[in-house]
Amino acid sequence: MATEAEGRLKRVLVPILLPEKCYDQFFVQWDLLHVPCLKILLSKGLGLGIVAGSLLVKLPQVFKILGAKSAEGLSFQSVMLELVALTGTMVYSIVNNFPFSSWGEALFLMLQTVTICFLILHYRGQTVKGVVFLAGYVLVLLLLLSPLTPMAVITLLQASNVPSVVVGKLLQAATNYRNGHTGQLSAITVFLLFGGSLARIFTSIQETGDPLLAGTFVVSSFCNGLIAAQLLFYWNAKAPHKKKE
Repeated sequence: MATEAEGRLKRVLVPILLPEKCYDQFFVQWDLLHVPCLKILLSKGLGLGIVAGSLLVKLPQVFKILGAKSAEGLSFQSVMLELVALTGTMVYSIVNNFPFSSWGEALFLMLQTVTICFLILHYRGQTVKGVVFLAGYVLVLLLLLSPLTPMAVITLLQASNVPSVVVGKLLQAATNYRNGHTGQLSAITVFLLFGGSLARIFTSIQETGDPLLAGTFVVSSFCNGLIAAQLLFYWNAKAPHKKKE
């Protein structure tokens, strides 16, 4: 019975949370303080937690837009640049065969960000433009993931994430400052993005060792922190109601 239970435990943990050598280190040699394996366990756990949490990160933003029937206060250009950054990270990671736990949230955040882009256009009365945007994005994504796209282009796309993130967040910050409020920006989404990007600095270093990927998350953390600070600053500020003529 003990052997059967041990086998089930091993199937659950290896390779999802631990490589086999670390499983042996913990559960055969009972070296529970083995630092390199503890780092791997922490990184895998954080990574999978971020991926799971990403399923819900932007849903509060989506629901807030739908509930208000308005995307006031959201910069379309900022959301688009964020989509570019997410797409770059996802494609770069897939092509380089990085573990799903190190980039999986990019997939789910991308789907939610595309939805927000469409909703912004829809509530601006540009629904047809929104549908064309969705179709165009799917075609571009398929092209990037196909063998037709050289690796140099994929690397360049990932490298462009840093300016995309910076410019995108600065556009949103400028919109907030100009309006004097954060409009339909969701506090839950902003703070979850900030926390997730901070955790990703550690997991990307631990799981991929890729300085380009890690650097992107450093910049992303700083920019998400700026928007989070604005949310706190404008916490009690309300969007002015438009007067009916």
